[in-house]
Amino acid sequence: MAMTLITNSADTDSTDLSSIAFTSSIDSTYKLYIFKFINIGPATNNTAFQVQFNAASQSEYNEVITSTQFRANSANGTLSYSAGSDQAQGSSYQTLETALGNASVESLSGTMWLFNPSDTTYVKHFCSTVSGFGETAGELNGYMGGYINTTGAITGVSFKMDSGNFDGTIKMYGVG
Repeated sequence: MAMTLITNSADTDSTDLSSIAFTSSIDSTYKLYIFKFINIGPATNNTAFQVQFNAASQSEYNEVITSTQFRANSANGTLSYSAGSDQAQGSSYQTLETALGNASVESLSGTMWLFNPSDTTYVKHFCSTVSGFGETAGELNGYMGGYINTTGAITGVSFKMDSGNFDGTIKMYGVG
């Protein structure tokens, strides 16, 4: 199966983005959408990179999510469940990675998969893996999985930091 680049967010090389939203081209053309995060750099130290979804005919990014997350941290040599980063039928933005630093050498890169977003029978599954250099001067690897608890088609995906602005590139691909 081939990956087709659908859209590429502008790489602003500045810290003036409060969010990046993909609001078109998420449709029944593909059953799998892949988002690639490249050098996402927060303006605020010790912040989290997050995602939320919007279903068709809705006006806000507040879909109900159930998720879980764990992470590896090279600064303290741990692999741990991230209790504060999961949701149990929550409608907040879902954390993909926490404790990101804002120094010039600190950033995040990774991938998120969104499965069959146009299906109107089942909930929508998604998962991600990210690698970042954290504010504690350590490598962070975050792994998250969950589902969007709606049978409505997902037509929008929004990424943001939980505090402040960010720069970087996010690319959206369709697979099929």
